[in-house]
Amino acid sequence: MTIGPDLIKEFRRIVGKDDVDNSPEGRISYGYDATQVQHRPEVILYPSNAEEVSRILSICNREGIPLYPRGAGSGFAGGAIPVKGGVSLAMTRMNRIRKIVPEDLYAVVEPGVINGALQKAVEKMGLFYPPDPGSMAFSTLGGNVATGAAGLRSLKYGVTRDYVMGLEAVLPNGEIIRPGVKTVKGVVGYDMTRLLVGSEGTLAVVTEITLRLIPKPETSRTVLAVFADYRDAGRTVARVIDEKIIPSAMEFMDENCVNAVEDQFHLDLPAHGAAYLLIEVDGRPEETDREIDRIDRICRQEGAVHMMRGSDRSEEERLWKARRSISQAINRMGLTKVNEDIAVPRSRIPEILDYLQTLAREKRMRILTFGHAGDGNLHVNILIKAERRPEAEAVVEEIFREVLRLEGTISAEHGIGMVKSRFIGMEIAPPLLSAMKRIKEALDPAGILNPGKIFPVDQSG
Repeated sequence: MTIGPDLIKEFRRIVGKDDVDNSPEGRISYGYDATQVQHRPEVILYPSNAEEVSRILSICNREGIPLYPRGAGSGFAGGAIPVKGGVSLAMTRMNRIRKIVPEDLYAVVEPGVINGALQKAVEKMGLFYPPDPGSMAFSTLGGNVATGAAGLRSLKYGVTRDYVMGLEAVLPNGEIIRPGVKTVKGVVGYDMTRLLVGSEGTLAVVTEITLRLIPKPETSRTVLAVFADYRDAGRTVARVIDEKIIPSAMEFMDENCVNAVEDQFHLDLPAHGAAYLLIEVDGRPEETDREIDRIDRICRQEGAVHMMRGSDRSEEERLWKARRSISQAINRMGLTKVNEDIAVPRSRIPEILDYLQTLAREKRMRILTFGHAGDGNLHVNILIKAERRPEAEAVVEEIFREVLRLEGTISAEHGIGMVKSRFIGMEIAPPLLSAMKRIKEALDPAGILNPGKIFPVDQSG
C-alpha cells in the first residue's frame, strides 16, 4: 500500500512533524545498511517512546503497511533494509540509559543506546557488560538484541541473549508486552524474552531492555602470537582450551587482514606471519600473570615464531585497535566485498582454514579471514572485482556446505536477514522451519513486521 498524505498527517500527529521524513535524501539514507543493498522506504519515523511505537504499529497493522525497525544500520545481513518499502522505524531517539542498579546487577536501557556508551557508563561504577561486537562503538543495543549479537568476549562471557533479563516490546497489533524479570531466577510461562532475542525484528519491536551486569574484572593481559603456518594457529586454539584456560578473548587474523590494517593504520604490528592470534585473559592480577605465561608457553610449543606482550595499557589498546580495525581496513581496499559469518567447532578450525586456503587458490579469489577463534566463529571476506560478484555468491554456498559438513553454522552472530534467507533451508530442516513460520504467523498474522527477512521470500508472505 502507498502511504498517502492522510497517513503522513496521522504519523505526524503521533511523533511530531519533525520526526516524519519522506524526503528523497532521507529515503536514500535509510534504504541500505552495511550490506549496501538498496531498497528505499516510503517514510522514516522517529518515535520517542513505547506508546508512539504502539500507535504506529496499530496503524500499519490496520492498513497493511510493512514496517522495518532500524537501529544504527550497521548489520551485515540486510536486517533493516525495507525490501517492500513502507515505514522505516528509526529507534535512534530512544537512546536513554534509564537506570543502572549496582546492588542488583542490572541496567535498564532504551534500544537506541550505543553498546559502547553502556559499557563506559557501567565501568565507572565498577561493573561490566561483556557483549562487545566489533561494531560496539556505533551499534545499538536494540540491534544487538535483534540479531543476538556476540563479540570478542563470547568465549568466556557468552553472548547478548545471556545478558537479556527482560524486555518491553510492541507486537504488530500495537499491544505492549513485558516478558522477563529483574531477578536472577524466573520461570513463569514461556520464555518469550529468549524468543524475541535474535528474532531480527520480525516478531515485535523492542522498546526497553533489562540487561544483566557483572563485576568488572580487576585487570587484563594481552599477548599477540605470530605463526608461520595457519594450521599451527588453529591447533593452538584447541590446545589452550584443552589446557583448561578460558581467555576472555582469543582472536584469529590471517596475514592478509594484518597487512590491510598495517597499510591503513600503521600500527607497527609484527610482519611476515601467515596467521596471528590475539589473546586476552582477565581476572585477578596473580591469575592473569600465571595464565598469560602458560599461553605464551603453549603458543611457542605449537610453533609461534614471534610473541608480543602488551607491556602497558596503551600498547594493549594498540593491539586491540588492530583487531577492531580489520573490517574498516578491508572496506578501504577498493574491491567488492562479499563477507560471511560462519562458525565451526573449535577442533575443526584447522580444517576450515585449510579449506578456505584451497578454495582461494582454486577460484583465484582473495579470501581474508579473521574472527573469534576461541568460539570457532570466523568472518570470511571474499574480495573481487565487481563483475565477479556472481562467482563470489556461488562460492559462498560452497563454503556453507563445508561448514555444515564440519557440524558448524552458517550464521554465528550477524543473523539471517535478507541476504542469507535463501540458505536457511541448508541448516534448518523443514519441520523446524515450518514451526518457526507458524510462530511468525501467530504473532504477526498480517505479515507487516520486517517482511522478507529470515524466511525465503516464497515462504514469508
